[in-house]
Amino acid sequence: MGRALIIGCGGVASVAIHKCCQNSEVFEEIMIASRTKSKCDALKEKLAGGRTKITTAQVDADSTEQLINLINEYKPDVVLNLALPYQDLTIMDACLATKTHYVDTANYEPPETAKFEYKWQWAYREKFKAAGITALLGSGFDPGVTGVFSAHALKHHFDEINYIDILDCNGGDHGYPFATNFNPEINIREVTANGSYWENGQWVETKPMEIKREYSFAEVGQKDMYLLHHEELESLGLNIKGIKRIRFFMTFGQSYLTHLKCLENVGMTSIEPIDFEGKKIIPLQFLKAVLPDPASLGPRTVGKTNIGCIFTGKKDGKEKHYYVYNVCDHQECYREVGSQAVSYTTGVPAMIGAMLVMNGTWQKPGVYNIEEFDPDPFMDALNKWGLPWQEDFNPTMVD
Repeated sequence: MGRALIIGCGGVASVAIHKCCQNSEVFEEIMIASRTKSKCDALKEKLAGGRTKITTAQVDADSTEQLINLINEYKPDVVLNLALPYQDLTIMDACLATKTHYVDTANYEPPETAKFEYKWQWAYREKFKAAGITALLGSGFDPGVTGVFSAHALKHHFDEINYIDILDCNGGDHGYPFATNFNPEINIREVTANGSYWENGQWVETKPMEIKREYSFAEVGQKDMYLLHHEELESLGLNIKGIKRIRFFMTFGQSYLTHLKCLENVGMTSIEPIDFEGKKIIPLQFLKAVLPDPASLGPRTVGKTNIGCIFTGKKDGKEKHYYVYNVCDHQECYREVGSQAVSYTTGVPAMIGAMLVMNGTWQKPGVYNIEEFDPDPFMDALNKWGLPWQEDFNPTMVD
């Protein structure tokens, strides 16, 4: 039915590629392209023998010219960007030049400043509309599934939604004193930045880890969670009718926070270049090099994740609460696709988003966040492809 170019070959890309191969009726052909072609070749070999035809290529995703040449040569129906957030704009430029649909999982982030927001990508709206192609932003879990959950809640359970609390709990244990479950550079930038939440149409800023709550998560148990800034708050605040406040919470264990504080205190989380033996190095990039590769955590991570949204709003004039969430088992994910649940929960929605754009279900010219499309086909696909969701109509609220 279709052909996809997948840019990136890290933990999330590996899951998405496994899932594309499981879904060979839609993904008849895929090309895996990355700076390091040997990683693409190794994955291709692992997946050999399936019905999806896999090819590989070397590409520098910072080079729009290289990307344009590759897209022109391969002629995909969709480009699925699973590279780094710093590369979103070069890949969008290449999609524009070749009139190819675009899907990503994380919004653009300038390399020199830890600031993730949608303005850079939203600036492409008119260009994509004029080119007659679709850009689907944030088709991971958060952002991604959390936006689909919000659109689903509004469509099926509310006349308006006033409050959303997004809760991201990882109850997994990998046995290391300190490691990050996805790209350490992106993870640490996220966690050490100021927190913020969306209230009455504007951002309210907090200090990093300033707001802490405890919550008892189904199948995981009681966990400490902290308010973080997260990009989907910005788009949901604009796209979901009736919003007064949206917050995002993520769980962290005490060991993780203690290590992070020590690293921060000695300057290892800085993104400012320093001189070291006649070279300029960025401390955070050096730290990334010495930490365990997130892709290596799969075999040793046990436990579950629980990610979902608690909504408060009105239906037929009455206040209503609704919680929709997914629980994912690290070891089950590893047995199925060789990755832990953090990569799995992002990689599966990436495949689903690419599928819905490619098969025409979610196609309209322009740049869109995921909650701007009909949630029903995505919600059905989550149940089919490994991320079944659960509902609670009487949830414990976060104060």
